Amino acid sequence: MGASVRGQGQTRRLALFGTKGVVSRCRDFTQQALADWGWTPARSRRDAEFAEDVLLLVSELVTNACLHAGGPTEFMLHHTADRLRIEVADASPQHPRPRVPQVVSQPGGHGLIVIERLARSWGWAPVGDGKVVWLEVGTPAHAAGKRQPP
Repeated sequence: MGASVRGQGQTRRLALFGTKGVVSRCRDFTQQALADWGWTPARSRRDAEFAEDVLLLVSELVTNACLHAGGPTEFMLHHTADRLRIEVADASPQHPRPRVPQVVSQPGGHGLIVIERLARSWGWAPVGDGKVVWLEVGTPAHAAGKRQPP
């Protein structure tokens, strides 16, 4: 685990191994970062919803790495005055592909749909033999910039 300052923001990294308990570990790591940055406890309902959305996005990104890439190798948060970037590195070179859920009411196949709806932007980049999947959201003061459902 580590923290560093890049420019006017801050970066926090968490090294990860395997899949057991990794989703809750990344959510806890994120909750602590949000508290340290003064984003929680929320000052308004909108700020509370923002924090809940961030934790849901963390869960989806990390779960996808567990289900489709053998588990994440690193989790990273980087925030500036106007955005929060979340990255999950894994050892798989396969890029994420949105799937159409078989049955909308059943679990599975919704992760990237959730990410597309809640994140300002998202993508992936090859890194070494694997990749990094990233997403960005606004900060609590800039959360209105998130995508709106069609």
